[in-house]
Amino acid sequence: MQPQHVAHRSPRSSGPVVDVEQAEAALVEHYPRLVRLAYLVLPPGLGQGRRVLTAHALVQRALPRGRAAAPVIPAQARGGVEGLGGVRDRGPGYALLRLKVVRAALEAGRPLLRTAWPKRSQLPPLLPQVWGLRLFPRSGGAGELALDQRLSALSGPARAAYALRGLEHLPEDAVRKVLRSAGAGDPAAAIREAARVPAQDGLLASPEFDPCALQALPTDLMRRRQHTKAVLAAVAAAVVCAALLVLPSGGWGADLPSYARNPAAEAALDPAMVTRVPSGAWKTSARTDFSVWPARGDLTGDRALLGRALAAWADPGQAVQVSATPGTPSGPPAGPPQLLYSGRVDTARVVIFYDGLRIARYAEPLGGRSGAALDFARVDAATGAEADAVVLYRADGGIRYLTAPWVTKAVMRNLLVPSAATLYLGPTDGVTAPLAGPVRQDAPCTSWNVLQLTDGSGTRLLTDLGELTPAHLTVGRPAAPREVSGAQALRTWSPFACSLATVRGQGVRSVNAWEYARQALPDGSGAAAWVCARADTWRGDAPRVLAEFHTPGGRYGAVAAKAEGVAACGAKDPHVLAGVLWKSAEGAWYLLAAGSQDTASIHATGGVSGSGRGNLLAVRTSQGAQAGLRGTLLSGRTISGLR
Repeated sequence: MQPQHVAHRSPRSSGPVVDVEQAEAALVEHYPRLVRLAYLVLPPGLGQGRRVLTAHALVQRALPRGRAAAPVIPAQARGGVEGLGGVRDRGPGYALLRLKVVRAALEAGRPLLRTAWPKRSQLPPLLPQVWGLRLFPRSGGAGELALDQRLSALSGPARAAYALRGLEHLPEDAVRKVLRSAGAGDPAAAIREAARVPAQDGLLASPEFDPCALQALPTDLMRRRQHTKAVLAAVAAAVVCAALLVLPSGGWGADLPSYARNPAAEAALDPAMVTRVPSGAWKTSARTDFSVWPARGDLTGDRALLGRALAAWADPGQAVQVSATPGTPSGPPAGPPQLLYSGRVDTARVVIFYDGLRIARYAEPLGGRSGAALDFARVDAATGAEADAVVLYRADGGIRYLTAPWVTKAVMRNLLVPSAATLYLGPTDGVTAPLAGPVRQDAPCTSWNVLQLTDGSGTRLLTDLGELTPAHLTVGRPAAPREVSGAQALRTWSPFACSLATVRGQGVRSVNAWEYARQALPDGSGAAAWVCARADTWRGDAPRVLAEFHTPGGRYGAVAAKAEGVAACGAKDPHVLAGVLWKSAEGAWYLLAAGSQDTASIHATGGVSGSGRGNLLAVRTSQGAQAGLRGTLLSGRTISGLR
């Protein structure tokens, strides 16, 4: 049974008076809609996890403590397109709750001021709380992502106007009244700003914007363990820390460890000595590497921030979380590093340095220094595409990149669907809009988003593999790889995009895909492609090689063989041999094998016996057969199949 809307007119207000019981009934009945509304209005800069919890907290705190006057605004416009829960009038209780939710969500998006106490909605919610898990709505498609990015560019009142119009189906006058009652300074301007985003009511009702249908992942387990140790150490040393706090400051150098107290080390870590490259130096230099990047960001003159970043680099201690790509040293710089960026990014202050060998990124929350992080990536001899971008900030909402000064355009492309439309990302002063990262390792691979950059020389493709520097994607023979810039190159990569997940976090510098053979299938159903993907690392060792097999009409390629630490499929040894057991549509099993073009013959050994001249082999066999491969090159050299 639906709750009856029983309301009384207040002699002091033009609106009806709502009892607590009536408001509670409206909250319980329409809780998912109110939380969705709060989620849409809250600033995306909070990050998906805090945004979800804050949306629930705002709605739960919207329940009045006593009788309250509801605004004279319909709880739902009559007529129009039915949204979540229909189009009927929801009564004064719902209208009151909606107003309180919008008001609190707008307050949460206002910056904190030193001259005033923060409002409760501007602080992280006390309840609800979730420990040990990250919660976020289910991922949507390209349309939802594009809409979310457009909404993130709007002001808080404009997002509220868009949600009230698209989700609540309120007419413009009612939207103006709600915004005015919620404390928006200029409701008319907010409505005009919201009108610049096309109406997409169906997308607002999608799971992408539903904070009640959530996915959960664990938090960073290693970082959680380190935080626990840090808290215990802080409690044990509380008295000592208090004594240190009252000591007179010795300047930035007071934060340096004892071993760094010598003239050379102090010069390297003095914020006044940081190298700054002029903004136009890259235009006249023959170099296309990090050494010609200018310093960007709105805090390049903040010596206190630079001093904290350099002190953390010298001695991070327990309070700073440190990570480094494999093979990257994390010690202090040998001399004053070059400043690439210092500024505010979403909810953090970020500083990026370059010392000729490494990129070092320091990040601390805007609200304080607790939870600071220091990340390192090796970039020695990086040039061209390898020096086109670094990860500026990574959060639930996506990845922001800092791009080279010569980059003129950045777009997001779904590598799995080459024909899909791209999404424009900027950059603005070198900083891109948030880019949704590739699919998570625990989720089905339905897309693989990459960063496509353009400058005067053409376009290049980079992909995030969970590190500070994205990996450069190329295509073609190992001795002469090409940029993935044409339709054919994109089609070569498409079936194998999801296999990039196997080299996450390995310090990968570049990945080349080489279609080394095409083989007619024995049943006449078409020709299969053999592609060798080689991931080379910044440290120069432990490259990973995948031989992949793609049948006609299939969306994904299959990994036929893989190896680590081999020269095969690379510039020094541009040869490869791999095989796979394949089942025809009629149910017959075959051993299919292919080598590079200079393979003179292939021999199958072990559980399958057969041989053939040239670089292709097809032998009838049975399911589960175990076979070895041996190939002979035109030069007479013998090679083995990848395993």
